[in-house]
Amino acid sequence: MDLATASSVLRLLADPTRVRLLALLDREELTVAELAAVLHLAQPRVSTHLAKLKEAELVRDRRAGVSAYYRANSEGDERQHALIRSLRESIDDALLREDAARLTAVLAQRANQHGWADTVAGDMERHYSPGRTWETLTRSLLQLLETGDVLDIASGDGVTAELLAPHARSIVCVDASERVVEAAAKRLAPFRNVEVHFGDMHALTLEAGRFDLVLMLHALTYSEHPAKAVAEAARVLRSGGKLLAATLGKHDHRAVVEPFDHRNLGFTEHDLRKLATQAKLDVISCNRLSRERKAPHFEVISLLARKP
Repeated sequence: MDLATASSVLRLLADPTRVRLLALLDREELTVAELAAVLHLAQPRVSTHLAKLKEAELVRDRRAGVSAYYRANSEGDERQHALIRSLRESIDDALLREDAARLTAVLAQRANQHGWADTVAGDMERHYSPGRTWETLTRSLLQLLETGDVLDIASGDGVTAELLAPHARSIVCVDASERVVEAAAKRLAPFRNVEVHFGDMHALTLEAGRFDLVLMLHALTYSEHPAKAVAEAARVLRSGGKLLAATLGKHDHRAVVEPFDHRNLGFTEHDLRKLATQAKLDVISCNRLSRERKAPHFEVISLLARKP
């Protein structure tokens, strides 16, 4: 971001009302009327500020019938978002806390006026409703799968294996933490087709060609030698078997991930394709799965590859 762009953003946010608007729109998607109610301002004044924020691509809107819903724009220049985020995080102000408190009441009023589905249309995946969770969706869709023999690398406390166990012939979980392995063994004890082992993803003590599917779900961020880890995963795959990896996209937020013991700062799609090719795997797909709405907006990328 050049000096002119940074100066333009700072001039735009020199008005406290725009800072308040961005703080609210970073939390929820709101109409002009709802923003006016929270801020205790006239709707035309709110609309004027929104127009300037939209022109600067700091907010975006969508139409739902006769209403327009506004939200903070999570796309675009990450350096610009980082500047805005640093400003917002450095502010501790009673007015912002009062806005947040009034927001709860405004959202409750919205729910009373409209049906739940109407209030979240176009943004439903971000909102909770009883029984409608990512876990129930996952468990429902997994009933369509038959995974054969599975290896779960960096398996953690076994939550993925617990989901897959009813749909797999066998599952072997491997993790480098003895305490985590112990927790996984307790969780997975009811499943006779699951084994849990302490081990190193870079040197698996498993025979070659044993598995139909190898999972590396957020395993590579814990690897200092990812090429070696992927090569080991490829070694234990049967011909025709698949490797499924998901990992953080390349980022520069070292301080954020250090508490989670990450060994690297993520990967690009090119990086993952190269790792698979070096391991003599055929890449089926490699793409971005998601971008977190919450700062610092981590991306997750996925690789699906097959052993010839």
